Amino acid sequence: MHRVAAQLGVTKMALYRYVPGKAELVALMVEAAIGPYPPVKVRHSGWREQLEEWAGQLFDVFRRHPWALDATVGPRIMGPAELSWLERAVSALDGTGLSGAERMDAAALLVGHVRGITQQARATGPAGNPEAQLGALLGDLMQAHGERFPALTAALTSAARSHGQDQAWEFGLQRILDGLAALIDRRVR
Repeated sequence: MHRVAAQLGVTKMALYRYVPGKAELVALMVEAAIGPYPPVKVRHSGWREQLEEWAGQLFDVFRRHPWALDATVGPRIMGPAELSWLERAVSALDGTGLSGAERMDAAALLVGHVRGITQQARATGPAGNPEAQLGALLGDLMQAHGERFPALTAALTSAARSHGQDQAWEFGLQRILDGLAALIDRRVR
């Protein structure tokens, strides 16, 4: 609160006229940065396409505002804009046969994937590719000790053939959606 007050050129006590504490201030910052879920431009017929679009848009938000990753951890105050994102993900699964709890869990699983990939990208920098950087870091080690780690050596060699292309985002997203599809199919039968 002290640092924010200094940035705004007011006293710390002056901030308390607007927000009761740090948690509320952070919630307002998240609300302003994330904003409400954007209006849907293209109507997707299926839940899968809706969730693909949703996850991609959330990924973009976290890339633009990486500080929000730390600000949105754990139980906390959430505003209407942030709740609109959750509403969109849960409503995409309407009519699938999943219970409300399962739809919430699906949204949490997708948020976890988005957060994990965004955190990896943040750790490697703006031009970084986590998979290529991991391969480069482990390359010398695998040359020296690859016989001790044959499966890892084979996997890294295969990944190198893809020219270090970062596939973790799409691979993870599609496997999560495949799992949801399998569960939905079981419920429909």
